[in-house]
Amino acid sequence: MTFQIFPPLEIPETLAAGPGPGNTDVRVLKAFAGAGFADHMQGDVLRGMIECKHMLRKIWGTRNAYTFAVAGTGWSALDTMFSAIMPGDKVVAFTNGTFSGIDALTLRIKAATPAEHAVRPLDPQAASVTVVEVPHGQPVTAELVEAALAEHKPKWAFMAHWETGSGRVNDLRGFSEACERHGAMGLIDAVSSLGVEDFAIDDYPGVAGWASCPQKGLCCLPLTYAPVSFADAYIEALKSTGAYTYVHNPIFEARHWGIVDGQDVEKGTYHRTHSGYAVAAFHESLRLTLQEGLAKRSMSYRTHEKVLRDAVTEMGCEVTSDMPSLIVLNLPSALSGREMELVQNCRARGFGIWPTLSEPVQVRIGILNQLNREAVSRIVRLFAEAIRELGGEVDQDAIEALLESRYGTSIAA
Repeated sequence: MTFQIFPPLEIPETLAAGPGPGNTDVRVLKAFAGAGFADHMQGDVLRGMIECKHMLRKIWGTRNAYTFAVAGTGWSALDTMFSAIMPGDKVVAFTNGTFSGIDALTLRIKAATPAEHAVRPLDPQAASVTVVEVPHGQPVTAELVEAALAEHKPKWAFMAHWETGSGRVNDLRGFSEACERHGAMGLIDAVSSLGVEDFAIDDYPGVAGWASCPQKGLCCLPLTYAPVSFADAYIEALKSTGAYTYVHNPIFEARHWGIVDGQDVEKGTYHRTHSGYAVAAFHESLRLTLQEGLAKRSMSYRTHEKVLRDAVTEMGCEVTSDMPSLIVLNLPSALSGREMELVQNCRARGFGIWPTLSEPVQVRIGILNQLNREAVSRIVRLFAEAIRELGGEVDQDAIEALLESRYGTSIAA
């Protein structure tokens, strides 16, 4: 029996215009490709990790000693953050979209007892976990968090900062304050907000754990490092209970980044095999973020999102989101029900927009690392073309006039 050798895999470049991953900056790609071969304990690799740790503290806006990054995507960071959840722990989780829903499933898996796992191994119904489900398209509000924490008095509370499943920004201030009032340790999924929004996590003392990712706001290669940060209260809780993991145990992970017993040391000790290429890329993405500045970048996202929002509204779409890096929309009524067809047509042409992954089906268009006139104008024109292809009506002259009026005067190209 013979086996055919497959030809080399060639992946064409795509315009990443969805919720993430975003287009990686050429400087980051060069840093990845230009790194020399080195093992995971080579001096420059370890030095790069130490420098990443300090840059992350600056970007997060924190004095948390346990601030580092986990090899992998945002799911790896979230799994690390959730590793402190033990069977029987009392948890309240707020969901308002696909990804916070998966986070809530993870929490139920972590908190479920062996008996609860035996009943439903893939979807355990942990009695100690209360999931507050907010309808798709609506935010998690301070009032909702206050009521749930006052009623249930959990050890842990969870919320996504920005929910990309529905494009909603949730009330981080209200969540933190409610956690403080009711003695809960807050856990935040900041996968979509880190590197996009200008905020400092030390301003939210009710939150004990934060998890993010490399491929959205930081616009690094998807499989590099996912940032996490833990307050002292989280680490003390972890020390008192332990965790059913070695790889994603925050205390073990931190040692490789030169954090031992809450103190910085000169170099890390072995925990897992890290890639010099990935360290170089991640290091450069953090340098880019700091050089640009979060305040400037945040304002740029809001400015360009407003152009995209107004352009698709001109096309007859209804925008239901409030995230500055992503719009979620309903198509014009004449095209309702054809969202998947439109998305598939776009993706077939290398225009990578996304549908929502839960009902009702909507269209998601993102601008991660697309913060210039040329990129946003291209996204607008490609989307207008896709609507026309389905038989929708678009006044292209009005669209071009809108782009010119915004970019010709108030926004730098």
